[in-house]
Amino acid sequence: MPQVTSPSYVARIMKEKGIGAKKGLGQNFLVDRNIVQRILDHAAVDGESWVLEIGPGMGALTWPLAERGAQVVALEIDSELAAILRETLPHPKITIVEGDALSLDWEGALKDAGWEGQPLALVANLPYYITSPLIMKALECGLPFTAIVVMVQKEVAERMLADPGSKDFGVLSLAVQYYAQGSLVLKVPRTVFFPPPSVDSAVVKLEPRPPQVSAPRSQLFAVIRAAFQQRRKTLRNALKPLLAEWGLEMEQLDRALARCGLDPRVRGERLSLAEYSQLTEELLKGV
Repeated sequence: MPQVTSPSYVARIMKEKGIGAKKGLGQNFLVDRNIVQRILDHAAVDGESWVLEIGPGMGALTWPLAERGAQVVALEIDSELAAILRETLPHPKITIVEGDALSLDWEGALKDAGWEGQPLALVANLPYYITSPLIMKALECGLPFTAIVVMVQKEVAERMLADPGSKDFGVLSLAVQYYAQGSLVLKVPRTVFFPPPSVDSAVVKLEPRPPQVSAPRSQLFAVIRAAFQQRRKTLRNALKPLLAEWGLEMEQLDRALARCGLDPRVRGERLSLAEYSQLTEELLKGV
C-alpha cells in the first residue's frame, strides 16, 4: 500500500522520476493523513459510490477513496504525473484520465470508466489558479453529485460562503447558494502540503439541492453578473447596460426596484439571492 500522505514518499517519487512540483499547475501535494480522513468522512463514500476527483496530485485522496470502496475517476492535466499515478496507484477501482478538467467532458469520462448513474461525489484538492471556474462547472454541469467536497484557498472559501453585505459576497457566493447548501468543513494550514503554498486553505462541502428561488436561471445570473461588474456602482447604475440589452428603459427599472422595496442607491453586494430573484422577475415583466 503506497504511503501517499507521507512527505518522504512524495519526495522519493519525485526524485526517482526526476520531476518537480510545477508551480504553474498549482502542484502542492497534500501530505497530512488526518486531513485526508476528514475529507473522506464528509464525502461519505462507500462501496456503492463513484467519485470524480480533480487534480489527484500524488494520490493522497485517490488511493484512500478507492480503499473505502469507491470507484475513482481522477482527472490530471499533467501528462508526467498521470503516467506516474498509473504506475504507483495500481488499484482496480482507480481510473486516471489525462486532460484539462475545465475542458474535459466529465460525464463522458465517468461513463467511459463504467459509471451508470450510481451515487456520485466530487472530491478534490483543487488547483488554486482555476478554482472558481471549476466550482462553477461542478455546480452547472448537471451531474447528480450527492456532495462536492473541495479544498480551496482560504479566501475563496470565504467568498463561497459569504453572506450579503460582506466584502467577500459576490457572484460565486450567490451561485453556491443557488445550487447548494454550503458549509465549512475545516481550515487547513499551508504546512500540510509539499511543497507548502504561500496561502492557507480550507475544505468546503457543498450539498446540491433544487433552486430555492423561482426566477429563470440564465436571466437571474445575467442580473447578478451585471450588478457585480462594477461592484462600487449603485445597483441602478450597474444594471444600465443590461437594460439596453433587454430593451428596457430606466423607468421600468425604477418601478421594478420600487415593487421590490429596494433603494435605487443600494449596491449589489447588499442583495440576497431571494431579492435578486424577485428583481429579475419584475424586470422580465417588461421584456
